[in-house]
Amino acid sequence: MHIGPVDLGEKPLLLAPMEDVTDPSFRYMCKKFGADMVCTEFISSDGLIRDAAGSLAKLRIDEQERPVAIQLYGHLIEPMVEAAIMAERARPDVIDINFGCPMKKIAARGAGSGMMRDVPLMVEMTRRIVDAVRLPVTVKTRLGWDEESKNIVQIAERLQDAGISALTIHGRTRAQMYRGAADWTLIGEVKNNPRIRIPIIGNGDVSSPQAAAEAFDRWGVDGVMIGRATYGRPWIFGEVRHFLDTGEFLPQPTVARRVAIAREHLLKSVEVKGPVVGILEMRRHMSNYFKGLPDFRATRLQLVTLTEVDRLLETLGTIEERWGDFDMSRAVPTPLGGGKI
Repeated sequence: MHIGPVDLGEKPLLLAPMEDVTDPSFRYMCKKFGADMVCTEFISSDGLIRDAAGSLAKLRIDEQERPVAIQLYGHLIEPMVEAAIMAERARPDVIDINFGCPMKKIAARGAGSGMMRDVPLMVEMTRRIVDAVRLPVTVKTRLGWDEESKNIVQIAERLQDAGISALTIHGRTRAQMYRGAADWTLIGEVKNNPRIRIPIIGNGDVSSPQAAAEAFDRWGVDGVMIGRATYGRPWIFGEVRHFLDTGEFLPQPTVARRVAIAREHLLKSVEVKGPVVGILEMRRHMSNYFKGLPDFRATRLQLVTLTEVDRLLETLGTIEERWGDFDMSRAVPTPLGGGKI
């Protein structure tokens, strides 16, 4: 599969952009475990053009992440075009437009999935961004605003005509948020539309190797994007790739292996963001690495309250010592929940 000149190989697996999740350290971990492409957290166009520190910081990418996309959101054309030009200067491989975030504070302003209520504006914004930058432009969106307006087939055609290089579709409406099961039938309909020439990437409830295989084999998508199932499980990309290649399942990482992964992730986060912010932002990841361990509440509390790297490393060592013999295949799977995509 190609996005413009970017070759992602056959049946690529992509990391979904997720606010407060897909920061540089987590992207690094997912890439290490086989993600074929990663994406930044979504970035406000207004924040970028105001030089807001938080938005500018999200432009940071590393050569080890490539290929990498920068995702933007906004509700006005001119700021989005200006933000796309700014993002291009950060030298990503792809510019992605967020027309899918369902969060009220985003959608109510007409950004994210709120743009699905004004398709002509969505199409014109996309066309203007495509014309303004040299990089390939992609879009991530949903099936429609609600059950009565699942218009993704028509939207896909119009976005393709506006010049995008690939389209990612989340199999829910905005009204669903993250409730209920993702509906892949319309994703498949878009992919099988004879008018569609660009790659179609499916997203929604891909939490197992079998679900990814079904997305490719049953619905025919060109790529699969994985979001919430990566929480505490960046190795899911390796699991899925192994299953696609061999039809076999990899064993779950041992406690010792998870400790090593959490340690590397922590140190990478501190390297990128410093000891204060790096530790604070690791809290959303740290305990998820060990979800399912019995009698873990007190240790989990330490993982999300300690403020010193050395103390956290000591706690990780304690986890390995105490639970090293626990069979992680008995652990409760990471639930789908949280995160804004």
